[in-house]
Amino acid sequence: MNQKQNALLSLQGLKSYYESRDGSEVAAVDGVDLELYPGEIVGIVGESGCGKSTVVRALMRLLDPSSARIAGGKAVFCGKDLFGLSEREMCGIRGKDISMIFQDPLSALDPVYTIGDQIEEILKAHEHISKSEAKEKALELLREVNIPSPELRLNQYPHELSGGMQQRVVIAIALACRPQILIADEPTTALDVTVQAQILELIRELRDKLNIAVILITHNMGVVAAICDRMLVMYGGVVVEEGTCKEIFKAPKHPYTRGLLAAIPSIKEEKEELYTIPGQVDVMKVPIACCRFYKRCALAADICRRSEPELKGEGGHLCRCYM
Repeated sequence: MNQKQNALLSLQGLKSYYESRDGSEVAAVDGVDLELYPGEIVGIVGESGCGKSTVVRALMRLLDPSSARIAGGKAVFCGKDLFGLSEREMCGIRGKDISMIFQDPLSALDPVYTIGDQIEEILKAHEHISKSEAKEKALELLREVNIPSPELRLNQYPHELSGGMQQRVVIAIALACRPQILIADEPTTALDVTVQAQILELIRELRDKLNIAVILITHNMGVVAAICDRMLVMYGGVVVEEGTCKEIFKAPKHPYTRGLLAAIPSIKEEKEELYTIPGQVDVMKVPIACCRFYKRCALAADICRRSEPELKGEGGHLCRCYM
């Protein structure tokens, strides 16, 4: 059977634009494709401002309509285009079939409700079970994400937990209704290194146990190497390189990907200064008719200033570069 027919989610040509102060539109995401299969972890990596978080917020229909819009594309999940659903239909999917772990666990949790109340709320909204059944299931979820003394934690408030435990609670809420897709938006940014490793291992264990598909948003190439099967490298609102993590880490093709990898510290080398990519991400106002990376690229040629290269390659390892 053709693998493409088994895709759990097919994102096709997603475009999401923000309105700038001068009335022009900024291409936060400008034509992104992504196919996600059951049981795999796909990483979307890039600097702040490259569009990676906008991809998943558009997918979840969580963009602020007063300043952002989905300008094109489809998001086909279980035969339905998510962008064509009503808000009520989307509410039935959001949190149940597709769940999201947000970047800052403390801001994702309501400070005036106990941990138990917040887990039980989503269970009762989507599964229509009794309060006692919801409480029992909330306890099971806390045990599943390895929170010690779950009976005690159930009656505590978010501020009474450590950052690592807060993030585990957010994961428990995301997993409450056994979603088919879990989106993790920088889930380890606010955590120390030891807790980061525990959270990543927990996500991988839950993927193996539940066969859920995971989209992991990160700027950390080390996190991608540790947990992801495939990766998309984004820059300026588009994917500049795509492939398996093994392929890309072994033989990166795009100058931006090479720059990100070169910036990773290594215990095998003694360096006084870490490598940094010169310049910064440009604001990409539409229409765009050049390589989005050429101003920061040591390999840029005249053609890079005149037109944008296509994303192409062989064997699933794709690159958007003339050089």
